[in-house]
Amino acid sequence: MNRDIGRLEKTAYDLLVIGGGINGASIAHIAAKRKMRVALLEKGDFASGASSKSTKLIHGGIRYLENLEFDLVYESLKERSLQLKVAPHLVKPLPFVIPVYKGDKRPLWMMRLGVLLYDLLAGRHRVQPHKDLTREEVIALEPGIKQEGLAGGVIYYDAQMDDARLCLENVLSADSFGAHVANYVKVTSFIKENGRAVGVRAKDVLSGREFEMRAGKIVSTVGPWTNELLRLDSPGAKKKVRTTKGIHIVFKGQISRHALLLGSQSDRRIFFVIPWMGNSLIGTTDTDYIASPDAVKVEQEDVDYLVREARRVFPDLPFGPEKILATFAGLRPLVRQGGSANKVSRKHLYYEAPSGIIFVVGGKYTTYRKVAADCVDRIRRVRGKEAFSIYGGGAITETAEEAGRRSGLDGATVQSLMDLYGSRYGDVLKLVESDPSLGERISDDPPVIKAQLAYAVRTEMAQTVEDILARRLSLIFRGPVSERVRAAISSVLLKRQ
Repeated sequence: MNRDIGRLEKTAYDLLVIGGGINGASIAHIAAKRKMRVALLEKGDFASGASSKSTKLIHGGIRYLENLEFDLVYESLKERSLQLKVAPHLVKPLPFVIPVYKGDKRPLWMMRLGVLLYDLLAGRHRVQPHKDLTREEVIALEPGIKQEGLAGGVIYYDAQMDDARLCLENVLSADSFGAHVANYVKVTSFIKENGRAVGVRAKDVLSGREFEMRAGKIVSTVGPWTNELLRLDSPGAKKKVRTTKGIHIVFKGQISRHALLLGSQSDRRIFFVIPWMGNSLIGTTDTDYIASPDAVKVEQEDVDYLVREARRVFPDLPFGPEKILATFAGLRPLVRQGGSANKVSRKHLYYEAPSGIIFVVGGKYTTYRKVAADCVDRIRRVRGKEAFSIYGGGAITETAEEAGRRSGLDGATVQSLMDLYGSRYGDVLKLVESDPSLGERISDDPPVIKAQLAYAVRTEMAQTVEDILARRLSLIFRGPVSERVRAAISSVLLKRQ
């Protein structure tokens, strides 16, 4: 991808998408595929907001059944099936165990009925059939959980994703179809003619350069920042988004063999304990948040809540500060409505302002493709069924060992590339073939080679050390990052300058 500010300034676009999270990335992807002249701007890095702060799940949303949102669950399950097919390197099936204890707010019969309904709604899109579990079967699957009071459980299937890279691959797909994309560009105001928005004034955050650009249609996909952009368009605009905060803990080591769905004892929330990149992800909370989205952070009371609830099921595990590798907080940009935070619908809507700007409001990660396709249909509809693919989603036709012999790399390193880049692993190998020094490992767990850093900068538009650590390679989930790795990343970024 080529970050060309001059090109943005000189080109007249059919569509300008503001916001490089998953919805914006996918809208730019689909619109560019439909032969529209598309620009995508993101004020930070792609997926640096809510789109990299999720629970890393592509799922139907089993808890939405309690709210009787059967249409949302069905749509999500259908989209889950599609993502498993188009992005198998980033979206993988994941079994979930639900242990149920005597006195839980959701009794065993209710959980079993809910999972049965979940599978019925999935129909042919089901990953694998669920199974009711006896107390003994739950213990056999998860011997580390508390056994006292355990009534039984159930196992069902959803999917796990690498959220940041799934977003990035939509950006790369948009670029491959001709979209002009740029991170670290902030929209500062709208250009209007006769009350209609015809462009924006923007600032290159990296250089400080200010410029203008024009577009026939503007779509806002800024998630938690939607209310701010609404008022940038019209100072008196009413709020459309209700932001709720969710925090996650990255716990050192694997707590459980399977992903677990657990009911909170102190309220009716549910949360997850999920194996993630050799460690465990615990989350999430769901509380209202009214301050600036730029100021969201993890509070100690959020951590205490998750630790307290996890300790109830794993009383013998140490949950001291030394076991918490990282924490992160994200905001859900939900459609503004009343009621408790965990009851607010995850459905999406589109609001077209008097200026003509379309604001995408709400939604959930799993349904991003449907959100994007519906939005682009409002601007340029296509007839018939439209194929959807992801940048690295093609077939891999050789083994890691075969590819390794060609590039001089060991099979484990090449397999790691295949898992991360899918069918695009060959693009990284070509860098090694042209410069063997780029085959040097800078990390063993996971295997990371210098070519990946070069690829992140040259092809994936990484601008900072954090862009690479947090979103291109997700090394922050593995544990403390060594100075050797940081120095290698800094060296590649300096060479670009």
